[in-house]
Amino acid sequence: MYPIMGNLPKSRVEPTRPFSISGVDYAGPIYIKECRGRSKRTVKAYICVFVCFSTKAVHLELVGDLTTQTFLNALKRFISRRGHVYHLYSDNATNFVGANKELLELRTFLKSASFSQITENLANKGISWHFIPPRSPHMGGIWEINVKSIKGHLKRTIGEVVLSYEELYTLLTRIEAVLNSRPLCPLSNDPNDLNPITAGHFLIGEPLTSISERDLTTTRINRLTQWQRVEQMRQHFWHRWQREYLVQNINRSKQLRGSGSRPSTPALEVGSMVILVEDNTPPLQWKLGCIVELHPGSDGVVRVVSVKTVNGIFKRATRKLCVLPANE
Repeated sequence: MYPIMGNLPKSRVEPTRPFSISGVDYAGPIYIKECRGRSKRTVKAYICVFVCFSTKAVHLELVGDLTTQTFLNALKRFISRRGHVYHLYSDNATNFVGANKELLELRTFLKSASFSQITENLANKGISWHFIPPRSPHMGGIWEINVKSIKGHLKRTIGEVVLSYEELYTLLTRIEAVLNSRPLCPLSNDPNDLNPITAGHFLIGEPLTSISERDLTTTRINRLTQWQRVEQMRQHFWHRWQREYLVQNINRSKQLRGSGSRPSTPALEVGSMVILVEDNTPPLQWKLGCIVELHPGSDGVVRVVSVKTVNGIFKRATRKLCVLPANE
């Protein structure tokens, strides 16, 4: 019999400054243009993903290779913008066992002597590096889920297009804003307050916003400039990632709601803040509402509720609602 799931570690539940305790992982490789004269050669690049343990905020850095100095430079950029980090957590190198060539490159980097130099260098700067136990990727779930989402959706979004360093870096910073815009919990217990807390609140003191752009998702590629193509990629990433995020939270809510004759039926309550699952919402825009009335069927099961939004009160099917984690 397997042991029951333990409590979250102290670093995950105690309030700390954003990114003072973080997890780090790599995603990639991804190919970019080598901008040297008229050269059309492509080179590998990687995405260094930093995840804050206390706020779940994400920071993305684009790195050119898997070397000690490149990582230290990415870490310096990260610290310059997010503040000093005291504890860094990462996978153990043995988690990268497999036939996948991409993973073997990362494994080789983590097991190299140069990586040992990184940990020694950081120790001299007051930064402690911690490895999770070997072959236990579930213990690094807080960064694994972000790496999986970023890498999977980014590959589908970019496809065969090869971007320049500047174009890809711009796309990553905008994707970072998308990830940090997700609602975490209600801002207050007031049912009339439809504002949620997001990771952006911990970083800049207010929700992250996006410059209004026209919808380019259905525009043919040959009618777009290169920078419009980058914006189209961001919009595609937003729609893919938002759907995945909402579906995951809906399924998680069903699993956590406990026993009952119909455990898959959403157990929503009056006063619960919810995200409305709707199509074609602009990037960083979340449709939020508060449940004001339940409408049970003849069998007593609630499948429809009335939701109060900034635009009025609407009826919605429970399968189209995602309860914020604080309400679960």
